[in-house]
Amino acid sequence: MENKVWLKSYPASVRPNVDYPNISLGEMLDQTVARVPEHVAMIFAGREITYGQFGAQVNRFANALAGLGVKKGDRIGLMGPNCPQWEIAYFALLKLGAIVVQTNPMYVERELAYQMKDAGATGIIVMDALYPRVKAVQGETDISLVITFSFQGQVIQEEGVYDFNTLIAQAGPTPPQVEINPEEDIAVLQYTGGTTGVSKGVMLTHRNLIVNSYQIIEWSVNVEFAKERVLTVLPVFHVYGMSNCVNNAVAIAATQIILPRFEVEEVLETIKRYQPTSFPGAPAMYIAINNHPRVAEYAEYLAAIKNCVSGSAPLPLEVAQQFKAIAKGQVDIAEGYGLSEASPVTHCNPIDRPSRPGSIGLPFPDTDCVIMDLETGTKPLPPGEIGELCIRGPQVMKGYWNKPDETAATLRNGWLYTGDIAKMDEDGYFYIVDRKKDMILASGYNIYPRDIEEVLFEHPKVKEAVVAGIPDPKRGETVKAYIVLHPGQEATEEEFIAYCRTKLAAYKVPRFVEFRDALPRTAVGKVLRRQLVAEEKAKMEASAARNEE
Repeated sequence: MENKVWLKSYPASVRPNVDYPNISLGEMLDQTVARVPEHVAMIFAGREITYGQFGAQVNRFANALAGLGVKKGDRIGLMGPNCPQWEIAYFALLKLGAIVVQTNPMYVERELAYQMKDAGATGIIVMDALYPRVKAVQGETDISLVITFSFQGQVIQEEGVYDFNTLIAQAGPTPPQVEINPEEDIAVLQYTGGTTGVSKGVMLTHRNLIVNSYQIIEWSVNVEFAKERVLTVLPVFHVYGMSNCVNNAVAIAATQIILPRFEVEEVLETIKRYQPTSFPGAPAMYIAINNHPRVAEYAEYLAAIKNCVSGSAPLPLEVAQQFKAIAKGQVDIAEGYGLSEASPVTHCNPIDRPSRPGSIGLPFPDTDCVIMDLETGTKPLPPGEIGELCIRGPQVMKGYWNKPDETAATLRNGWLYTGDIAKMDEDGYFYIVDRKKDMILASGYNIYPRDIEEVLFEHPKVKEAVVAGIPDPKRGETVKAYIVLHPGQEATEEEFIAYCRTKLAAYKVPRFVEFRDALPRTAVGKVLRRQLVAEEKAKMEASAARNEE
């Protein structure tokens, strides 16, 4: 695409093309350690770890892993919450040229067994509390090496299970030197969330991830080396947290303020105590902060955060406006966009100005984008027209692990077909209309859930809302809204249907409304529409079976 219209909207200091260092992720860590060994790399549970200490522990653990037979190309699972042990293991594996298999600590046995078998993992590094799940499925997999770590210092006394701290204490300080080709060698198998079907292993190379870190740095026009503090509360096993918190922090020698999970009270107290300069978050996090009963007490600390970014799911306009009001008008949440297949970030609103409402922003440096027609997928569309968002750039994956057909369907003629329906305006700003798979087809009409969700979020009683297409014998699909009300509020289905009639075309108005205490979500806060639809289908099948009786 020769005419990159978005470049005219770029911040003055952002270069459209960047020179990326040809290094591995392990070398990136080594460079930062060498520059600022005394600088604090991370704060966890009140304890500080310097870059020198961090680098030394990574080297010792890499040496221990090599001694246990881990070698280049081995797939090793990494399963645990945000913590220093996770990050030490991550970089130690990368230094050896092993492939980190990102494993969701919330996986149950069935999901864990599927992933380990699919990846061909031969080992796993796991938090002690999660070890029983590993043990339950180990016989179904090729896992022969198990290493456990603990927050409390417990050691699992079982044959064939190694202790993280003991390995580090006994290892030498110099790991073996492994030759890594950043462009070709896989660093991470990042499994897709499975929100649209079977989870697939996205092959991300060292270069993919290095490039995305430096694209983030280029875009973040106000960051300074060794002067930033990143709130690491996004789950780091998720690609968004891994790139925007871990990799990005190491690249700029930032101090990570690490929390193992998102608990709103703890997050607000942490912001007050440590005053992060960067908060990569998700809409669900900002919603929780907005709705905290004492959020006004933290306003000055929220206002002091330089960069608040939102990704992983669409950010409702009402949520962004409410957060800005709480932060005394000082903070604009910059909405961005990414996907596992692109390491993940491809778009973001400029940091130096308010976000354009409803937009995911502009493509990153060295990132090409085009909107392809939905019928053939081959015809680029002009500004304002709706089609599938396609991306190409140096952060785009190598492909899906052992899935050549899926790779060929997603990577076509040099473009990554995202599965997201989008449009671009005359200034080069992009807008996600909806997921291709989430689009509701009712009586021949294309209905985009996000249109309806934006209307629902404007209602004063609504805390959270999601819309899905459920089976309908007459319309094919019909619209159902799932709503979480603010505490103390009451409402009826009829009330919301009538409200939507005043705001939406008749074919978009929800036919059904269900009130819930909470919505099912992925670890990073993305609502699982697929689960809601599956529940509806199960209810319908059960009802049909009863009628037959």
